Amino acid sequence: MSDPLSPREPSFPQAIEITGQWLALWEAGELSDEVLADRVAELVASRDGARGFFVVALVGEAALMDRLPEPVVLQLRAAGEGVVDLMARNLAMSTAMALHHLRSGDEEQQAGSERVSTRSRELLRLLEPSLVKSRLETLLAAARDGSGEDVTFLDRWGYDAEQRAAITVAIESVAD
Repeated sequence: MSDPLSPREPSFPQAIEITGQWLALWEAGELSDEVLADRVAELVASRDGARGFFVVALVGEAALMDRLPEPVVLQLRAAGEGVVDLMARNLAMSTAMALHHLRSGDEEQQAGSERVSTRSRELLRLLEPSLVKSRLETLLAAARDGSGEDVTFLDRWGYDAEQRAAITVAIESVAD
C-alpha cells in the first residue's frame, strides 16, 4: 500500500510539507528512526525532494540535524553525490549569508545562517569521504582561486571577496 504522504517524485513544496509532517511525528515519538530513514531516502532520491527535505531539516527548529539517528545517516550517505552537492552548496550559501546578516546587523538571521552552516558542515563530515573531498575541492577552487566549475555558482549569488574567504574557511573546517 502506498503512503499518500510519499509521492514518488515530490515537488519542492510537497517535499517541504512532507518533511515538516514527518519530523513532527518523529519528534513526538510516533515515527521510528528506521521509518524516518526510509522516508528520507525516498525524498532525497530526487533533487526537488532533497532540496525540500534540507530546507526544513537544516533551517527549522526540529532537532533531527543536531542528533542524526544512524539509520538516517546511512540513508543520506547512500544517496551519494546529490546530497553531497546540496550540502556543499548549503555550506557555502549559509556561510556567505551569515556574513551578510552580520554586516546588516540582523542577529536573528545571522544566527539562523550560522546554524545552517554548522549543520551542513557536520553532515558533510558524516557523508562518503571521497565524494565530500572531491566536491569540496571543486568549491574551494572557486572560492579561493576563482577557478573551476563553481565560479558560476558563486558569481550568481554575487558573493564578494570577504564572503568567498569565509566560504574557504568553512570548507577547510569540514576536515578539522
